[in-house]
Amino acid sequence: MPRRLGASLRVVAAAAVLVVSIGAGTAVAAPPPPPNPSDDQLDSTRAKANAQATQVGRLTNQVAQAEARLMELQADVELKMEDANKALVDLQTAQDAAAQARADADAAKAEAANAATAISDARKNLDEFAAGSYKQGTAIGSMSAYIGAKSPEDLLARAELLNAVGGSQLDALDSMEVARTAKANKDSAARAALALAKEKETQARSAKVAADAATAAAQQAQQDGVAETQRVEAQKSSAESQLIAAQSAVSGLESQRDRYQAWLAAKQREDALKAQQAAEGNGGGGGGGRPVAAPSSGSARSVINRALSQLGVPYAWGGGNAHGPTRGIRDGGVADLYGDYDKIGFDCSGLMIYAFAAAGYRLPHYSGYQAHAGRRVPLSQKAPGDMLFWATGGRIHHVALYIGDGQMVEAPHSGSRVRVVSVRYGGIVPYATRLL
Repeated sequence: MPRRLGASLRVVAAAAVLVVSIGAGTAVAAPPPPPNPSDDQLDSTRAKANAQATQVGRLTNQVAQAEARLMELQADVELKMEDANKALVDLQTAQDAAAQARADADAAKAEAANAATAISDARKNLDEFAAGSYKQGTAIGSMSAYIGAKSPEDLLARAELLNAVGGSQLDALDSMEVARTAKANKDSAARAALALAKEKETQARSAKVAADAATAAAQQAQQDGVAETQRVEAQKSSAESQLIAAQSAVSGLESQRDRYQAWLAAKQREDALKAQQAAEGNGGGGGGGRPVAAPSSGSARSVINRALSQLGVPYAWGGGNAHGPTRGIRDGGVADLYGDYDKIGFDCSGLMIYAFAAAGYRLPHYSGYQAHAGRRVPLSQKAPGDMLFWATGGRIHHVALYIGDGQMVEAPHSGSRVRVVSVRYGGIVPYATRLL
């Protein structure tokens, strides 16, 4: 027994079978047995890991829901911003109409002043006529104009003169009434036009105030959504850390069990070799490997790889072109709150421009146009390299690149970075756009 132990101590081995050449004291030995965790230990650690994995799965689902809600809120912000822009245009139109109405009112006022002068002149003429009639004793005074006529021709001339004077005064009276009516009409029209313009201007201001309030509320809801998403993501990150620790514990015990099983297998081979040693004197073995699949190739893979090369790049509204990330632009809203105009990065459609440049495509910087850039296929038939779109009220506002296995790469929203996530089906349009 001591002789056998001495031979075993001289063997340098791990889990492989070792054969040493000896004379009369030949011995083949495996190393001492490593720790062998019990089944209860393994089951307990696996149960903890499974429970933690369930927690991570639940939080992952919450993150997905929070992000889906965040995308809905972002879409709502965009729509509210468009409403505010519309109200601003309507306000400008109403202000222009009010300015024109004031100009028309000023013109009517000038015309009314001219009409008042005409009324004054007509009244003066009428007063002179009345005074003349009074001096002549009205009808008698008029008849006195015929007395003293020296000839029939003189009498006819005086009659024509009286007729002419009477007609002109009647014309003066008519002119005065016409002028009064015209002035009243112009004053009324000017007041009506100005009142209508002021009403529209007031309505437009109210619409602008309401649109601004709606935009502010939508932006606040979007910011709250960001905070909630970050909170859930923090919980998920913590749970994932705990899962890694639990999995490491499982892995450690399983590794110990594997080492023990390897030692046991080696020991069994040692025993088998002992039985054959006298007859054969040697042993052999072999091994093999499993072929590794080559990575996929083609334009779709080049487009996907180009998009994936930008993981972690900041989101910047209006950013990105065929050559890479660019500085974002101002939007007067959420993007400005996050300082996108001062960041170098991509927005959702800018990332698609950069990715598809790898295959020679030039896409417009607008997701709505990108949806029509290629052939539409049913969403259920989507393939890696297809573009996916999301819409609210029939208006497309987001695009991402499908990369396979239910995953996509996207530049999601202000305050985020280019990332890979599971496909979100809330608000997704029922088709994919295929260029490749």
